[in-house]
Amino acid sequence: MSYAIAIDGPAGAGKSTIAKRIAKEMAFIYVDTGAMYRAMAVYFLDNKIGAEEEALINAACDNISVAIEYDNGVQQVLLNGENVTGRLRREEVGVMASKTSVYPKVREKLVELQRALAAEHNVVMDGRDIGTCVLPGAQLKIFLTASVEARAKRRYDELCGKGEKPDINEITEDIRERDYRDMNRDVSPLRAADDAVFVDSSHMGIEEVIKTVADLFHENVSR
Repeated sequence: MSYAIAIDGPAGAGKSTIAKRIAKEMAFIYVDTGAMYRAMAVYFLDNKIGAEEEALINAACDNISVAIEYDNGVQQVLLNGENVTGRLRREEVGVMASKTSVYPKVREKLVELQRALAAEHNVVMDGRDIGTCVLPGAQLKIFLTASVEARAKRRYDELCGKGEKPDINEITEDIRERDYRDMNRDVSPLRAADDAVFVDSSHMGIEEVIKTVADLFHENVSR
């Protein structure tokens, strides 16, 4: 029987970083659901489809194929056969993904693939609604969060490290708006599963968060 670890939480809480490390340590497959939504966002942007054009987005879903492959242990995301991994972290892609992930057609297309992966492999999956909607039967559910200020500072430092000159106030406001959209959308809003364990990473380093999650995993499997 496969084992699933679901890590949910708001944007910028460190879900992907923690999920990747946990998957590596446990020899599980890491499934970056956010990257899959971002891949679809790349398609919408490339085809000049606006985030508010639901009818066009629904029609476009039939022309989109998103696949996950691994190259030397590193996840690669393919959009209609093209590797778009390098484009997924761009700011405009993240904003588009947040806005279009509210559409049932977009979510329906990707949830099917995500569930199939979890049925066949031991997985660590992170996103906004993994424990509540995608994998409600996951054996371990984590809700990883952090204050808006802490998440904005992390994003600011990340962009500065890439040589960009971001405005931290704009980043903070964008995170607040994204939180509001994610928590108030009609389809699968961001919320913690009833049986999720809360982990607040506002004042924790990466290694401390990883140890916390790893300890929860070992406690869970030893029951």
